Amino acid sequence: MKTILAYGDSLTYGADPGGGPRHAFEDRWPTVLEQGLGGKARVIAEGLGGRATAYDDWTAAADRNGARILPTLLASHAPLDLVIIFLGTNDLKPFVAGSAAYAARGARRLIEMTRAHFAGVGEAVPQILLVSPPHVVETSNENMLSNFGGLDHLIRESQDFARHYRRHAEETGVAFFDAATVAKADARDGVHLDPANTRAIGEGLVPLVSKILGL
Repeated sequence: MKTILAYGDSLTYGADPGGGPRHAFEDRWPTVLEQGLGGKARVIAEGLGGRATAYDDWTAAADRNGARILPTLLASHAPLDLVIIFLGTNDLKPFVAGSAAYAARGARRLIEMTRAHFAGVGEAVPQILLVSPPHVVETSNENMLSNFGGLDHLIRESQDFARHYRRHAEETGVAFFDAATVAKADARDGVHLDPANTRAIGEGLVPLVSKILGL
């Protein structure tokens, strides 16, 4: 059986856009992906709300710098056949990184770190899949807008994710998937996904992950 690490933020965690309880286990995209692979792989979900690619957020209690935590998780869950990197929305916060371009560069750093980690311990380097986040949609949620520097900035930058992520994926030779092709954020907060759209990401990844792993 193959082992996949799903490394992400609140979209992987299954945060509810209405501020309610976390999505049910069966509605989270890593669960849906695992089910879609028909028992040929297990998917380890590592999602943390507010996690950025490779930048600090000093307003949070938990460590949200994805680059600082990643090596520990790689060591904890090894050996791995595939690492899915699905981060970037939180990077758009002006006090974190501020742009899709910076988010993509942070994601590239995670690709480099994953390869270096396994090469350094003499283990097989897993395949890597880089996922660009869904677009942000219009919202009147003041808490979200104040965190992200306003609606215009947030929408503009989120629509630029795929362009930057695809380029870095091509340059580093990893697989790429644009989550905006299958999922749309909920207007209640403009960023998070309802259960149906969260499930859609897992369903959309099944054919590509199957191909990557030869399932």
